[in-house]
Amino acid sequence: MAKEIKKPDPKIAKQALEEAAERRAVADAAASDAVKEINGRKGPDPARFGDWENKGIVSDF
Repeated sequence: MAKEIKKPDPKIAKQALEEAAERRAVADAAASDAVKEINGRKGPDPARFGDWENKGIVSDF
């Protein structure tokens, strides 16, 4: 016997995509309201993610 593969429900998939778009819009708005650093680091905030990396060398404080 072959297993029957269930297809995803299009209504649920559409709802998930809409919710993700809303979360992305909120995150983008928060990021655009943040204070901009002059000559700051690129990428995610190292204080938030717990490690500092500079040219491949990682240190934590």
